[in-house]
Amino acid sequence: MAELAGPPASPPAPVSLIVPVTAAGEGLRETLRTLAEQDHGDYELIIAVRDAEAIPVGALPARVKVALSGEQDRIPLLLAGLRAARQRSEVIAFSQPDGVVSPFWLRALVAPLQDPQVGASSGFRCYTPEPPGFWPLMRSVWNSVIAEMLGPGRSGVVWGGAAAIHKEVLLEARAADCWFKASRDDLALSAALGKAQRRIVFAPGAIVAHSDRPTARSFLVQACREMSDVLSYLPGLWWRALIAHVIYCGAMLASVIAIARGSRGAEWALVVLFGLGMLKGANRATLVKAQLPEFKTWFDRYGWTHTFWLPLATWIWLAVLTGSLAYTRSGRRNL
Repeated sequence: MAELAGPPASPPAPVSLIVPVTAAGEGLRETLRTLAEQDHGDYELIIAVRDAEAIPVGALPARVKVALSGEQDRIPLLLAGLRAARQRSEVIAFSQPDGVVSPFWLRALVAPLQDPQVGASSGFRCYTPEPPGFWPLMRSVWNSVIAEMLGPGRSGVVWGGAAAIHKEVLLEARAADCWFKASRDDLALSAALGKAQRRIVFAPGAIVAHSDRPTARSFLVQACREMSDVLSYLPGLWWRALIAHVIYCGAMLASVIAIARGSRGAEWALVVLFGLGMLKGANRATLVKAQLPEFKTWFDRYGWTHTFWLPLATWIWLAVLTGSLAYTRSGRRNL
């Protein structure tokens, strides 16, 4: 992270950063402010909206380009932003109209594209609810596992809230075609890039912090919907996640049953299972805190939940994955 805090080692690639505003929430002004203050030297900020009235008065930062789509859905907004992008931009980046990013977010997102073998890069989100509550904090712990699934050595996945792609790769992937009738533009693009054998890498410095506070129902519905989308577009990733959580939770349950029957060895097995999971949670919280220095105080106060709540979050992951299967098979009518 120290290399991102300093000046770039080489001239940055020209970037068009597109923000499709599907809904102008309370945090829009702060989101656009942080996106307009990036230290990437050569980029344009494009706000894609349905019409001029969709942006609250005073929310737009200086030197921003506005693209009008006439529609409110995300994909038409993305296409309007692409049409408005300057020709000399070599990289197209995408963000969302909510969340807060660090000043080096865009530079971290674009940096992996210096490797000619990389077609696209993606950051991810973290949740820093304030004030905290059980379910907002549990979502934060639950969500942190996804970053590990996207990390080095994993199958690359594009997340639409923090993504960068070479313009020629985007044209090659025929974004307009792969987005046609797609429910998730980012997962559809991930699948298209996979078919084109283009590498997608995780950019760990490109984290977006969200501070909203969901209810239990809204969190679980969102989680099931997202995992249902993963099952539809990237079934291999979904099945690997399900198998891993079945094995982990099954081993945990078997250890508890064996302990109830008097097995001393099972006690040590459960300690190892808990310890490995909690260590991963602690490492994730430490890494995200380093990537988001603005939220150091929050992680100092609540980062312990990422350690001690992880065993419970693993069971919630299993419930969400099985729930997303039922959600998909039901035609998404019951949630």
